[in-house]
Amino acid sequence: MSEQISFTIPSPRGPRSVSLTYERRGAGEPLLLLHGIGHHWQAWEPVLDILAAERDVVAVDLPGFGTSPALPEGLDHDLSTVVPVLGAFCEAVGIERPHVAGNSLGGLLSLELGREKRVRSVTALSPAGFWSEGERRYAFGTLRAMRAAALSMPVPLIDRLSRSAAGRTVLTSTIYARPGRRSPEAVVAETLALREATGFRETLEAGRTVRFAEDVSTVPVTIAWGTRDRLLLPRQGVRAKHTMPGARLVRLPGCGHVPMNDDPALVARVVLDGSR
Repeated sequence: MSEQISFTIPSPRGPRSVSLTYERRGAGEPLLLLHGIGHHWQAWEPVLDILAAERDVVAVDLPGFGTSPALPEGLDHDLSTVVPVLGAFCEAVGIERPHVAGNSLGGLLSLELGREKRVRSVTALSPAGFWSEGERRYAFGTLRAMRAAALSMPVPLIDRLSRSAAGRTVLTSTIYARPGRRSPEAVVAETLALREATGFRETLEAGRTVRFAEDVSTVPVTIAWGTRDRLLLPRQGVRAKHTMPGARLVRLPGCGHVPMNDDPALVARVVLDGSR
């Protein structure tokens, strides 16, 4: 059962209260899991129990996604705000310098947490920020189209489409290489999460100028990329390796942009290896 916790962070307007929803399972060294834009913590559900067999796993809904409220007025949904929010969240739930694994936006946030030495290790799955300007425009245009489609479809249509492999392909093939493997219930939930994401517009706007160009050499870093990623193309993984020569670059054969559902065993092994 997921929980929601409230905590206070400083801001130019004084202390502000932030609330985040999270799911916690397992025991061992702490492992923080961060999802991508428009998603929710349940993106990690296919690997959660595997990871929880060896780690104290905390999967969080980022601000304005899932059931976490958007940040209070005056706080931007950018890296300079969300990274300290995640640091304060870890303190609030009692995990000190966790390992972190993130996908897409979550991968970018994971690398920022590593750069600021807030975590023990980083595993970034198709992290944002290694795009050319053309690739960024393509990805953002695709995300906006996905959001518009989710907003335009009545819930009964979403439910009907989710019941067939062809319908699940229509709804999720942009992010999954094997959308037929996703359960109907999960597809409905993540489509609704995308359409109801209160932080979507602000987060996407904040990403327009993001380009990750700094090495992260103070903690172990693993970069993993699905060979069938249609949103952030696999060549961006090579750029990430050039930016961080000491990082381990791993190919995820047959996986899409959100690889946890495409090959749970492989992704869990990469995350666990990265956090050892």
